[in-house]
Amino acid sequence: MTHYQKLLRVSTNGKSFYNITAKIESIVAESGVETGLCTLFLRHTSASLVIQENADPDVLVDLANYMAKLVPESGKYIHDAEGADDMPAHIRTALTHTSENIPINRGHLVLGTWQGIYIWEHRQRSHVRELVVHISQ
Repeated sequence: MTHYQKLLRVSTNGKSFYNITAKIESIVAESGVETGLCTLFLRHTSASLVIQENADPDVLVDLANYMAKLVPESGKYIHDAEGADDMPAHIRTALTHTSENIPINRGHLVLGTWQGIYIWEHRQRSHVRELVVHISQ
């Protein structure tokens, strides 16, 4: 069994979705794996990894608006050592994912036509997020 692993650092500029599909596709191509599995693991507790709509940006806006209503920053949280957006970010991450598995076929990710891979930054300020990309054949 062949394994390939790479650490990808992604700079974020505050709360938003960051499309990393092309970066992951590039790492898959670099690995040389034709048929296998790409496992993604985001090494953080205040950002998420999601596979979501990549054609209509309104979908991402609606997701962000819904999450803001579901987990408001104005809540009465005990943990506030890093600011008012920190505990809501942890809750948002707990409700979503920090890992994804995507099949590889013919050297490409087997994503649906309208699917993209995103880091969903839940914090207001900029961060450098680390994503472990592990490819198995």
